[in-house]
Amino acid sequence: MSLVDAIKKQNRIHQRVLDMSTYALDDEKVVVEGSLRDERFRPIYELSGLKREQGVVHHMIIRLVVGGLPLRVLDAEAEMPHIPLPLCVTTRDSVKKIIGLKIKSGFGEKVHKLIGGVEGCAHLTHLLIVMVQEALHGYWTHKMRKPGAPPGSLEEIEGLSYLLNSCSLWRKDGPIMKEIKEFLEGRKAPS
Repeated sequence: MSLVDAIKKQNRIHQRVLDMSTYALDDEKVVVEGSLRDERFRPIYELSGLKREQGVVHHMIIRLVVGGLPLRVLDAEAEMPHIPLPLCVTTRDSVKKIIGLKIKSGFGEKVHKLIGGVEGCAHLTHLLIVMVQEALHGYWTHKMRKPGAPPGSLEEIEGLSYLLNSCSLWRKDGPIMKEIKEFLEGRKAPS
């Protein structure tokens, strides 16, 4: 049986939905909102034998203000509309620890060190790590809404350090970097 056939049986037991959007705050900053929602589609039994009904298990929202040069997290807040245990709310303010963090390569590792494991909540940590790509895309979309002066060097490209070596196409010697370098060299060539 193929995996596609297996899921056609409508036998879904759990779903995690991540939803992210970016909003203009002013000319230089954006607000990135991310939501994580876990839902169980059948009852479960805890180790104690207590039955838990199906339904939403986690619903957590993080909002970040992103801006500045170099691009960084300027503010952060979390909301927990639905949590499995009342004590979960005690981890909500852990997201404040990433204020000031630069959005560049290694962001995920730094988030793990600051709020991962016993320092915070696995769900908030996961959401923050995936939100950084939305932050970059949203910020660039906001900044590129009007034509501007092209960069004169690699150092002037905001967020490049996050993208560099993030995938095969963005590797240091890959096709996208080659195209960018050719563009920059072409701009420096004598006319």
